[in-house]
Amino acid sequence: MTRIAILASGNGTDCEAVMTAVEQGEIPDATVAVVIADRLAPVLERARRHGVAALLIDRRGCGRASYDSALATALAEHRVDLLVLAGYLSMVDGVTVTTYRNRIINVHPSLIPAFCGHGFYGEHVHQAVLDAGVKLTGVTVHFVDEGTDSGPVILQEAVNVLDTDDAATLAARVLVVEHRLLPQAVALYCSGRLSVQGRQVHIMGEEKK
Repeated sequence: MTRIAILASGNGTDCEAVMTAVEQGEIPDATVAVVIADRLAPVLERARRHGVAALLIDRRGCGRASYDSALATALAEHRVDLLVLAGYLSMVDGVTVTTYRNRIINVHPSLIPAFCGHGFYGEHVHQAVLDAGVKLTGVTVHFVDEGTDSGPVILQEAVNVLDTDDAATLAARVLVVEHRLLPQAVALYCSGRLSVQGRQVHIMGEEKK
């Protein structure tokens, strides 16, 4: 049984997509052990409605070292196997990355390596896409390493950018894909189908085209 911790900072719809997928058996042999927020946010109430432990570790109320220590303690207490970052706006510290190497999954609202890295989060990403005039954006689910949005890619899916889009409409369509792709990646991990070799993530059992 894979014990999952979901880390989030905001509304929590990606978090809820994962919790629902676990409840419906779409993510095999898994349980969401805890949802952790780094600020007071609606995601905590979403977790409670699903009967999941909800923990606030307020990043703004303590220093970085204290926050990292409190997070490490919480993960150990809940015997966490896999971390899922679902709209989590804090950086994961290096000790946690090392401890959970290839066991931290993040979702990002663009096709990495485009529109990612420092400062690219939330609607900032979508506005940058529109400002650049590109025709495609999308969603990337990847493992977390010591960099920012730089870990090995698990899944990606493109989303068309429409001439009529603004940041809000584009974000809404991208979010629909996030809600599908993030649980799918978590399910692949929990079913033991992901193999990481350097920068490449191989999906075992996937039919070759």
